Amino acid sequence: MSVRELVVLGTASQVPTRHRNHNGYLLRWDGEGILFDPGEGTQRQMLRAGVAAHDLNRICVTHFHGDHSLGLAGVIQRVNLDKVPHPVTAHYPKSGQRFFDRLRYATAYRETVGITEAPVDADGDLAVTPSYTLQARKLSHPVESYGYRLTEPDGRRMLPERLAAHGVTGPDVGRIQREGVLGDVTLDEVSEVRRGQRFAFVMDTRLCDGVHALAEGCDLLVIESTFLDEDARLAAEHGHLTAGQAAAVARDAGVRHLVLTHFSQRYPEPENPESFERQARAAGYDGELTVAYDLLRVPVPKRR
Repeated sequence: MSVRELVVLGTASQVPTRHRNHNGYLLRWDGEGILFDPGEGTQRQMLRAGVAAHDLNRICVTHFHGDHSLGLAGVIQRVNLDKVPHPVTAHYPKSGQRFFDRLRYATAYRETVGITEAPVDADGDLAVTPSYTLQARKLSHPVESYGYRLTEPDGRRMLPERLAAHGVTGPDVGRIQREGVLGDVTLDEVSEVRRGQRFAFVMDTRLCDGVHALAEGCDLLVIESTFLDEDARLAAEHGHLTAGQAAAVARDAGVRHLVLTHFSQRYPEPENPESFERQARAAGYDGELTVAYDLLRVPVPKRR
């Protein structure tokens, strides 16, 4: 049975707090696991969340600030210690190659697993698999940063009333799905397009074209909301979004489920959920909304 869910490993920005670990997010997508922005402490958070090194197929780093990448050293060494039996691919800004090299070889260890390095230096497709296409878009931050988007190919939804009208039953249903035609009946006549699911991961950035492109039509959008709206000037200066800005992006993009995360330690933690949710709703976003906390699990919404 396929599983599509987000496992939140950490939600802090810049520094961890008593209640929030550095960043870390695992997307389970059928049989694959994609780890985004492993900050310091990610390996321990994986243990607490029941995530194993064997679950990882890709690692996607948005940029090389410490709260988004300091956990790389431990995660990569754990992949090798556990002798993960499949290749693991790492995507990260090419301009930060020196930082990736330092983290990958931060200490001595025995390499047993080949990490495939696939640095990003432009917008576009990074990987195309039967289950998804992984894309990157450049963001606006003091250091080069990219957001990531996963798009499932569109499929077909069989329509029972049309199948019955054309006399297509039993094994013939599977045959017309595979071959596209059965006698003089075409697949288009007995089915409709089933839109593929879409997921996007947007971290440290100001508002820019890349943010909107990544969010467009997403079923699940994970996006930073480091600041509250009253601190919009600080957000712009430091290359971040406010809760209201992130929600407005989701509103305009038609996002079904919005996950806000990456919170500044400047706000009292007990007030975080209420304040961030209130400002997101004030921005006009009326879809499903989650203010993330560590070790949360968020299912990808079911297809429409």
